[in-house]
Amino acid sequence: MTQNAQDRDILFKAFGRAFFKRDVEALYETVTPDFEWHTLDENGAHKIVTGKPEIGAQLVRKSDKLENIRFEDVVYHHTPEATFMTFRITATDKATGQPHSEAGIERYTFRDGKIAVKDVYRKPA
Repeated sequence: MTQNAQDRDILFKAFGRAFFKRDVEALYETVTPDFEWHTLDENGAHKIVTGKPEIGAQLVRKSDKLENIRFEDVVYHHTPEATFMTFRITATDKATGQPHSEAGIERYTFRDGKIAVKDVYRKPA
């Protein structure tokens, strides 16, 4: 059974809160035990992050280089099989103090009422 948009919005609110606080335990209340985060590594190569220790480390790595991170222009697009989130990120590069901006889309799939996969696609804006 697929979740309706309202149920997914509630799930995303809890997921986002845990994600930005880097609270892995709270994050795992919203994702499946075998949750996969598909993202890019520091060299731009595709990587899949799984498991609480690696997810936690990835969350820290994401905040090591940037500060004052803001998601803007966030829009959720719900389909029966997935939800797509379009967004723009603004931040400050910690090393240089220069502004940082990206545009992106994330694709989320679900299982058993939780997020199973988060696919991230970003490019400089």
